[in-house]
Amino acid sequence: MWEKLSKLVLSNRLTVLVIFLLISLFMGWQASKVQLSFSGSKVLPLTDSAFSTYNQFKNRFGEDGSILVLGVQSPKMDDFQTFNDWRALTNEIQKLHGIQQTLSIGNLFELKKDTLAQKFRFEPLVKEPLRSQNELIAFKKKLYNQRFYDGLIFNSRKNASLMAITFDRKVLNSKERIPVINSILTKSKAFSKKHNISLHYSGLPYIRTVISKKVSQEFALFLGLSILVAALILFVFFRSFYAVIFPVIVVIAGVVWSLGILVLFEYEITLLTGLIPPLIVIIGIPNSILLLNKFHNEYGKHRHKQQALQTVISRVAITTFIANLTTAIGFGVLYITQSELLMQFGIVASISILATWLMCLCLIPIIFSYLPAPDLKHIKHLETPFLRRLLATIDNLVHNKRNWVYITTFFLLIISGYGITKININGYIVDDLPKNDPVYRDLKFFDSNFEGVMPFELSIDTRKKNGVMKMPVINKIERLQEMISSYSEFSRPISLIEVLKFSSQAFYEGNTDFYRVPSDFEMNFILAYAAHSGGNGNLLKSFVDKNRQVTRVSFQMADVGSKRMNQLIDEIKPRIDSIMNPERYTVDVTGTSIIYVKGTNYLVENLRDSLLIAVALIALLMWILFRGLKMILISLIPNIIPLIITAGIMGFTGIPLKPSTILIYSIAFGIASDQTIYFLTRYRYEMKVTNHSISKLVSDTIAETGISMIYVALILFFGFGIFIASTFGGTVALGILLSITLLVALVSNLTLLPALLLSLESGLSKKKVQAFIEKE
Repeated sequence: MWEKLSKLVLSNRLTVLVIFLLISLFMGWQASKVQLSFSGSKVLPLTDSAFSTYNQFKNRFGEDGSILVLGVQSPKMDDFQTFNDWRALTNEIQKLHGIQQTLSIGNLFELKKDTLAQKFRFEPLVKEPLRSQNELIAFKKKLYNQRFYDGLIFNSRKNASLMAITFDRKVLNSKERIPVINSILTKSKAFSKKHNISLHYSGLPYIRTVISKKVSQEFALFLGLSILVAALILFVFFRSFYAVIFPVIVVIAGVVWSLGILVLFEYEITLLTGLIPPLIVIIGIPNSILLLNKFHNEYGKHRHKQQALQTVISRVAITTFIANLTTAIGFGVLYITQSELLMQFGIVASISILATWLMCLCLIPIIFSYLPAPDLKHIKHLETPFLRRLLATIDNLVHNKRNWVYITTFFLLIISGYGITKININGYIVDDLPKNDPVYRDLKFFDSNFEGVMPFELSIDTRKKNGVMKMPVINKIERLQEMISSYSEFSRPISLIEVLKFSSQAFYEGNTDFYRVPSDFEMNFILAYAAHSGGNGNLLKSFVDKNRQVTRVSFQMADVGSKRMNQLIDEIKPRIDSIMNPERYTVDVTGTSIIYVKGTNYLVENLRDSLLIAVALIALLMWILFRGLKMILISLIPNIIPLIITAGIMGFTGIPLKPSTILIYSIAFGIASDQTIYFLTRYRYEMKVTNHSISKLVSDTIAETGISMIYVALILFFGFGIFIASTFGGTVALGILLSITLLVALVSNLTLLPALLLSLESGLSKKKVQAFIEKE
């Protein structure tokens, strides 16, 4: 089959080139339409109960993560002119396209009882710019009497305040968000510069925009670095301009195809899919190395270029196909997670890897068939003295000191096993950003002064029309929100209860003693006033549904990490049930914070399963290739051990297991298996065409494939190493751990794999003839 393919490709060189060129032009046209993702990553599957509950909540009450906040804490805010400018800034931002509402101490309102109309009127606390410091003092006294806002818009104890900017939902999840946020930043920075006051920025719209911008920047950075690293390593290996430029051009075409595939699937660039182009370069270049090494090796034997190229396709095709297939499996199994974020990454990466392999297999031999034959200096790398000495040392080690290989491996496994017990499963919403990043520092400002900005919501269904307005239910909800507020991680709530307290204070002419839930007797009067006040004539509209059956209680909370969040949920849920009997009420804990932690839990559980499936699929592939349980074990053990060692390193170094780092295992296993494929397919071929002993076959295979395996491992090591330049901690960890895993896999496949073959020498010798007859 592969010989026929080699003849077909080389006898129709121009046709094949034109076909690939036309497809590349089409993919380039598609790639030009690629866009950044501006919506939150969908980690949970659409069918997940937590995700369904969250969507129901949003459909009923609107987007919970639509608020950008500006925070300020400065004694200069006690100057009336500074206050006036803050008030003007609030009004300017309010007028921007895509902004629904802006709230700050500069435009807050108080409720006033209108006895004649029997409703509450909204009156601004400040109707016009202040004219003196005394007016500011009077205003602050009036402001601090508005207990409804304390802890939400201002913190009277710490003299801090914020501006809450609510986005229109359509603008929030589109690229229109960027110019709006840029306008907000321009205006706010002008205020900051004028008064020499530091402002703090946070909220999901801002965080997602900053992350999207960083993803865009790193997309170009990593693509450029991956190409540069690949080119430098190719030049060091081959010392030939042609051996550098043309493989790089081919993998760049693979990058274009990957972006085209992304667009054809109607996906966008996310933190994960943005990694695919540099991954294609890193994973694609080894194909070219194997092809060129084989070409130089064959040409060195008989000096016949065309014959050498034909042998390259026929002999290397199966090895590289299986190797790329195992890599694609490592990515492709992410599809079974049903997480949209990982499904997109897995399917596009796996298809792109196989497409790039096909391009390399066809185009590299075609291109080099038109180029001059390699000089002696270009094939001297096959006889590098250092590498030959290294491979000879390895050969001696596996033949004469196998016990030391096993003892060392066992010792490393024991140490790694202990390290695995120290692994911490934890993830933060912004923990991928370094601690000195402004976004991270600003988030800690809001955690300190307002208990955070991450939305945490309760949806309470009384299962009865008007059930929310019953006094026993109101009392239960008050107990419920007081219980949650007692945890330091949560802010003061904003809810129907707080609106009723606000209304009660207004009903009694602003007396702060009456900021409390109205009595049963007062309730009807106050509800009558509230029902004719506010937006669309109803002050309660934002907190209850139209049937007054379902209400919400909204908190903001600190980014405490998935580990602590799981503990909080486990503690709070039984306490919720003790207050509101599940047989009579349905209380759902939801919001962006919950979706994030549920997504983290989901990925940890499902990526474990995807790794097991990857192992099973690759084991099946090994059985098809080599047959026999012993050969499956021999092929899997050298690649599972590096994963165990990496897990141990994570435990000892404190790198937590979270969505970004758990990806390492299925990806690394798929890529590391390539080394095994290179070794065993060559070993199988030598066994088929010679009558040598297994000892001799192992020595020949180490000498023949060792250089290519080292070259490929170095490409992968330095290629994944470029991710240390990322500003995202998860991407940095991904790069470092993948580099370490693949380096350990190289050592394992060059020492442990041949050692295992030699240990089974007698059993394999008896069966080799029969096995290969059956294969034929």
